[in-house]
Amino acid sequence: MSADATSLSLTTPLAEVPEIPARVVKLLAKESLETVGEVIWQLPFRHEDRRHAADTIFQPSETPVCHQVRVTKTSQKFFGRRRGAGMFDAMVEPEAGAALGQGLTLRWWNMPYMGKAIAEDQVLFVHGKIKDQKGRLIMSHPEYEIVGEDEDAGGAMVHTGRITPVYRLRGGLTQKALRVAAWHVCRRLGDDFAEDVLPTPSARGEFAGWNRTRAMKVVHFPVDQAELEVASRYLALEEFFGYQLRVVHRRRSFVESGGQSHAGPGDQVAQFERSLPFALTEAQRRCVEEIRVDMASARPMNRLLHGDVGSGKTVVAFLSMVRAVECGAQAALMAPTQILAEQHFQNARKWLEPLGIRVGLKTGSRRESGGGLELWSGGGDAPDVIIGTHALLHDRELVHNLGIVVIDEQHKFGVAQRARLIEKGRTPDVLVMTATPIPRTLTLTIYGDLDVSTIDERPKARGKVVTKIRPASKVKEAAAFLKAQLLEGRQAYLVYPLIDESEKLDVKAATTGFDEWQTWLAPHRVGLLHGRMSAEEKDDVMRQFRDADIEALVSTTVIEVGVDVPNATVMYIQGAERFGLAQLHQLRGRIGRGEHTSYCVLFVKDKDPEAKARLTIMEETHDGFKIAEEDLKRRGPGDVLGRAQSGQSPLRFSAYLADTRLVSTARKLAERTLDEDPRLRSRRFDGIRDFVLQAESGGATLQ
Repeated sequence: MSADATSLSLTTPLAEVPEIPARVVKLLAKESLETVGEVIWQLPFRHEDRRHAADTIFQPSETPVCHQVRVTKTSQKFFGRRRGAGMFDAMVEPEAGAALGQGLTLRWWNMPYMGKAIAEDQVLFVHGKIKDQKGRLIMSHPEYEIVGEDEDAGGAMVHTGRITPVYRLRGGLTQKALRVAAWHVCRRLGDDFAEDVLPTPSARGEFAGWNRTRAMKVVHFPVDQAELEVASRYLALEEFFGYQLRVVHRRRSFVESGGQSHAGPGDQVAQFERSLPFALTEAQRRCVEEIRVDMASARPMNRLLHGDVGSGKTVVAFLSMVRAVECGAQAALMAPTQILAEQHFQNARKWLEPLGIRVGLKTGSRRESGGGLELWSGGGDAPDVIIGTHALLHDRELVHNLGIVVIDEQHKFGVAQRARLIEKGRTPDVLVMTATPIPRTLTLTIYGDLDVSTIDERPKARGKVVTKIRPASKVKEAAAFLKAQLLEGRQAYLVYPLIDESEKLDVKAATTGFDEWQTWLAPHRVGLLHGRMSAEEKDDVMRQFRDADIEALVSTTVIEVGVDVPNATVMYIQGAERFGLAQLHQLRGRIGRGEHTSYCVLFVKDKDPEAKARLTIMEETHDGFKIAEEDLKRRGPGDVLGRAQSGQSPLRFSAYLADTRLVSTARKLAERTLDEDPRLRSRRFDGIRDFVLQAESGGATLQ
């Protein structure tokens, strides 16, 4: 795409681009798109290949199709009292000649101005789905282009007949308006309008001859799919490079901040390990040693401990906390929920108090009701190990000599929350844990400032988990199997995607399911747990379930994280097609925690072969890392990891995060760049310098 006459700059107002119609400029201005740069950075989120028109046969289609047609007749009907209410029809035939079969009607509802836009004998390129409506073929509200006569696009084919950009819209924006503006902007921009951030590509590499300007233009209006792929990968590499600069800089800054060694004699650590009723796996031992080396160093530890559900991360964390206490420092563990904090506290008392280690619980201002768990309320010596929720952040008296901070299910916390706890110590060692297995590319990006320890082995004493996919219509039949399991003394989770029924969604809800299961499982005791219950109500239900006073628990995904009831051996997940693979794996991790064989059944809509095919991997493997990789490819990093923790807007090219080679290249370039220019003083970094260095002024040492 060549530039016309006078080139533009990114700051040029759209009103000064003569080819863009005034009405388009006005429409874009309403959505704060007023300059050339603001339009060029509205990158398409996908493209549609509209280059090839279908043959001369019109036929129903479940996917959009393209046809080049000639208008043979138009008609307009108005009805009702509302102004403009009615429909406009344009009867068309293939431009190549008479239709071989039924004719086609293009139809627009409540758009009376179409009567002025479409006229008989015009040649159109149309794109849309064809539906058979009572024997008549209709294409409703198609995208169209008048061949050779589109004044807005200067006679060019912009909306059809090409690989067409599709943008995310907001407010009153339309695809056509944004496309027209982007088309004229790309044509008028020069060949060097954007400063390159990436180093000059190799003359022989994948990106030889590419720069930011070329990639930006091509990603809007590519000539072919091959060109689009290279442009997208170039911009993805550029984006990952900026992100990696920030991650590597933050990592180096944390290391340089100075810490203190926590290398005690190890007697209490050894005593604790000997007291455990099980032997550590080789994977756990490897992670314990990696953490020991970090804690012995004067350099502050900044480590991620991740592993599959049920792999034994908690024991590794407790060994690390004992190591800090043995050196005369405090250890703090922050959990995202009251239930999980209590669970850790109970384990800590059982494991650590026999060693003479004082343990405290801090989860809020209230005391536990009926649970027998006393909250630490001040006075006397502070505990050696303090466990709690975000309430830890607000107690200056309690946490004052931190040697190590352990943050469980870290993706449930915000950046600022973690930083506030860490700041309570003198650069304490930091261990963050997650039960979400993380693909390698994400450990280089989202967690790139952390060293990574991986527990990739399950304890041998854990029971087998059998997973099956079943149609939703078989739920009632499955109740008989569940009842037999309850009679054997087992317990069950019955998971639903929603709390209440929705008129908009054809999905079963927990409240309705609770009523049904009470009937199907009588006289067994059924409980209900969901996110709208108060903390006290949720705690009470979970205590009853842990104590087996409740035998079957109907729940939403609030049980996804950390709940440990070894006697629960059955999980039925309703509407499983609505969950991501990684989330289903997390839910499944609530069973199979004891010695008995467990059963996970994924119920999907009866006629949804696509969902069944997607979920098949859950039947085939229990390897959370394989499942996470597949989920990353299908859904992107946000869904795999939960809440975004990056401190920036979502990645534009997150689809390429599954590309290990591209992410690794970005990492290597960032390392090399910061070796050569630690403060990014080069002019090419003007646009990203603040983002990369903001960790210093923001006071956060973790992302």
